[in-house]
Amino acid sequence: MTIHVFKTDVRNRKKVSALAPHLQNIQGIIKWNVDLKDVDKVLRVECASVPATVIEKSLRQAGYFCEELE
Repeated sequence: MTIHVFKTDVRNRKKVSALAPHLQNIQGIIKWNVDLKDVDKVLRVECASVPATVIEKSLRQAGYFCEELE
């Protein structure tokens, strides 16, 4: 299992709900969550060998800012 952590521009629960279909369409994602209290609005994704670039590209195409944190 791989865990990716991203900085996002998802600011509220409504945006989190809108984000859900985009993440659910990516094969291999096991679970995910967004920490709205964190200054970077951190998206944490647990997956089975999904490259971070695939997640970033999908969310950027959907209009979200998404950048992997180290």
